[in-house]
Amino acid sequence: MSNTPMAASPLTRAVLEIDEYVSGLGWDQPARLFALVDTARLRTEQPSLADRLGLGGEQETAGLTPIEQDEVPTDRPLDEFLATIAWPDAVVGCALAVERLMLPPSAEAQVPQGMDEAKLTQWVAEHPERQEVRMTVAVLRDGARESALRLREKDAATEVLTGSDLVPGLAEALAATFED
Repeated sequence: MSNTPMAASPLTRAVLEIDEYVSGLGWDQPARLFALVDTARLRTEQPSLADRLGLGGEQETAGLTPIEQDEVPTDRPLDEFLATIAWPDAVVGCALAVERLMLPPSAEAQVPQGMDEAKLTQWVAEHPERQEVRMTVAVLRDGARESALRLREKDAATEVLTGSDLVPGLAEALAATFED
């Protein structure tokens, strides 16, 4: 992957790989869920799947391979859907790419009080300072986290912001999919 820093951790590389993949699909996409599996284990235990995914012997052994899951349902809230997920032991982490509208902190004081969720969503969608953002958040069973944020108005691989605590609420929801 040409845009991923070689010194980055396997989790950061996986998040950037997913961001690049989803970016190639364009904007206005549904949420996409990925299982993260240990690349070396996948090659050993599932060689035919590894071959289909293009994971030849030249791939590094310390990496993570994202595997896209079935479509995320759009007829229910994302947090409710995530609460229904239980991963098999072979899955060492998971990631979610989702688009949202965000407002700058300065807009917080402007939010009208007493609006229901539908009216608040409409208010944000019509706000002149809104930003469309794609968030890719990943967590590992061991608690490691990573995120990538891409603004629609700055849609370039060189403009992707990464960090472990950029979207803490979504990271918590994903981490909960590994709890018993």
